[in-house]
Amino acid sequence: MEIKSKKIDGANAEISATIMRDAIDANIDKIAKQLAKTTTVQGFRKGKVPVSVVKQQYGDKLVQDAETEALREVLSTGLEQLKIANESLIGEPNITKFDKQDDKIEVVVKVAMRPEIELGKYSEYAKEFKKPTLKAADITKRLKEIAESQTPLRKIKRNRKMKEGDTAVIDYEGFLDGKPFDGGKGEGFELKLGSGAFIPGFEDQLIGVKRDEEVELNVTFPEEYQAKDLAGKAVVFKVKVTQVKEKDDVELDDELAKKLMPGQEDATLDKLKEEIKKQMETEELAKLFNDDLKPALLESLVKGIKFDLPEFVVEQEVDLALNKKAGSMNEDEIKELRENTDKLEALRDTLRDDAKESVKATFIIDALAAAEGVKVEENDVMQTIYYEAMQMGQDPQKAYEQYKEAGYLPAIQMSMVEDKVLSQILNAKMKD
Repeated sequence: MEIKSKKIDGANAEISATIMRDAIDANIDKIAKQLAKTTTVQGFRKGKVPVSVVKQQYGDKLVQDAETEALREVLSTGLEQLKIANESLIGEPNITKFDKQDDKIEVVVKVAMRPEIELGKYSEYAKEFKKPTLKAADITKRLKEIAESQTPLRKIKRNRKMKEGDTAVIDYEGFLDGKPFDGGKGEGFELKLGSGAFIPGFEDQLIGVKRDEEVELNVTFPEEYQAKDLAGKAVVFKVKVTQVKEKDDVELDDELAKKLMPGQEDATLDKLKEEIKKQMETEELAKLFNDDLKPALLESLVKGIKFDLPEFVVEQEVDLALNKKAGSMNEDEIKELRENTDKLEALRDTLRDDAKESVKATFIIDALAAAEGVKVEENDVMQTIYYEAMQMGQDPQKAYEQYKEAGYLPAIQMSMVEDKVLSQILNAKMKD
């Protein structure tokens, strides 16, 4: 058997071989002799079945097993020539050629290895930054919002014009081109003016309106609105204000602190403000990390760290992207892709660069996690899912089982590792 091996790059290798017919025949004889000792054939005692009978009994199955045995030998010898350990392999070997002839079989097998990644001084990809700071006015504003959330609404007796901060109780119905549209009707809805709960322009036009008045509001849905039939469309809302409510002013004092910090005997307004400050700083830092610093750091790492990628992993990522894209296509578009392989490959090519970056980022995060000593255990994933489920009023155990059955746990775990390792690198760069 002639076997040749070569490394294509740091993550891919190719093993080619010519398997002669006599090698297959030898494997057939060996497997048949082994079966003759254990198989049961009517008319023969166990262990005394002639090899010729075994060959007749198993036929094509013997040939398949013999070829499989030869392929295993090709792979084993090829990996030995390349000095690649089995634990370094990623995925299953890919047989790209299996040309079966009368006297031989021409075989080409591609294998992928876990790439060796030189991280270098990876912390230098993260730039120093200042910890977010808050103004006293920001803390006071949040304190007022929290206090107001604890204060019940009361009806306004005097029928005055509404102002920002009032809560309007409204009946409304929306019309597109003079006709009502789905989801555009409501009764007894409480809307705080200035909250931004409704589409832009709706709340502004209610300022100055009184109780029992009926008005028509002209607004335009945002271009990115989730309902495609309404996105970017100009509509009219007929609105009747049935009631106006407001909240009493809240005193920001130690009594409020005791109310908002139950169980703390020494609760004061200053201590309450300090707790709110810590919470807001955590929120601001998380926003800065998630919206800006983490994406920028990962992009820099992907661009700066060079290594080869396993081809089949990239192709798997292309497959995922293609399936996702197909979800937004109509039946005719999908049919055309199935029938036109050139167009399908052209589409795959447009997805490949992003797929490479995604795969590269995954390997980099994995290497960084090892370098930083970051681990996320299955129990950590469970606790995260439980917490989020409780926040949304869902059954935690049921939510966890649903994620598990859908096969999402590895992806969630990887996302948590990424978040943790990038945060750890960035925290070291934060200055007060």
